[in-house]
Order: sequence, then structure tokens, then C-alpha cells
Amino acid sequence: MSALRKVVPISAPAGPPGGPETRRPRKKGDPSFLQEVELERLFKAIDSVRDRAIFRIGYHAGLRASEIGILEMRDYTAKTERLFVHRLKGSNSGEHHLCREESRVLRAWLKIRGSGPGPIFPSRKGGPISRKMLDVLMKEYAEKAGIPAKLRHFHVLKHSCVTHLLSKGFNVEQVQDWVGHSNIQNTMIYARVTNSRREEMARALKEVWK
Repeated sequence: MSALRKVVPISAPAGPPGGPETRRPRKKGDPSFLQEVELERLFKAIDSVRDRAIFRIGYHAGLRASEIGILEMRDYTAKTERLFVHRLKGSNSGEHHLCREESRVLRAWLKIRGSGPGPIFPSRKGGPISRKMLDVLMKEYAEKAGIPAKLRHFHVLKHSCVTHLLSKGFNVEQVQDWVGHSNIQNTMIYARVTNSRREEMARALKEVWK
């Protein structure tokens, strides 16, 4: 196991109330992501105890589909509600601090799975659940939730995690550490997506600062 990288849990600053589900025109190169209302619809569409845990952890930890499959029981510490995540493609592995909802759905799944060693989310054959199967599940649940077809891929959860954290006021360095980006430029790509909030604020300030 690689050296432990402790991720300090971050408390979200008070964010703006959820507004209407609107999308600004997407520029070429912008990462695709789910609006928060779309994300909530997706979670509500999931009727499997196992899959609720998969999708919650995938989103909150900003994991790739292939990183979900390699999570092992030895990586989970119930007492401290932490999960050691092994990130791929040169990203930084380290401890992920489970939020309340992640912990709840994971515990519910483990009551069914049991505490034996092996993958936390095994396939029917007992091996790690595959990236291909996770994309199949994403397409099924996203269709049920009315998510646009172009967003029905598992990696959109990581894009959404980064975008939502930045839009809630966390700085780029915090978000970089949270999702394990080894290069801050990978995080900066998402910062462009949140500029629309700055534009909205500027329009509002024109009415206040006359």
C-alpha cells in the first residue's frame, strides 16, 4: 500500500440556495457535470442497497469507475469512518473521510455483504465490480432519473464532485487534495465551469452598487 496521505475533512461554507435547473452553454473542453438537482434525482432513482453505496462514494470521493472496483474491506475503517482510496492514472491515493450519508449507505450495504475480506463491491462472480458494469448501471439509473443521455456515464460523478466543491467556495488547493489530483491544472479546468456564478453575482451587484 502506498504511503498514507491524510486528507483533512472540509466543512462546506454556506452555499446559495438551490436555484432552478438551468445550464449555461458548455464551452469546448469544459468537463460535463450534473446539476445538484439532477444528482439528487439520480440518487433517488437507485433502488439497490449496494448501488446506493457505490454511487454515493463515487460522487463524494470523486472516484473513477475503475477505482470503485479496487476498494477492499481492508481499506475501510468503521470506527473512524474512513476509507483508503487507491487512485489510478497518476492521482494521489489517500484516506477519504466519509460524510454522514456515505457512512449510512455503506453500513447498510455491509450488513448485507458481510465483513469478510475481498472487494467491498464484488461482482456476481466474487471479483471486483467492473468499470463496464458501473457504466451500465449509470445509464440505467440516469435514464430513470431523466438525466440527459450525454451525461449518462460514471465519470460524470467525479466531474460533478469537483465542480460542486468549487462552486460552494472551496479553494482550488483544497479541492485538488480532496479528489487526489497530482497536478493542480487538472483542478483548474473545473474552475472555469464555476465562473458563471461570478457572472450572476456581478449582475446582482449592479443593482446593489449603483
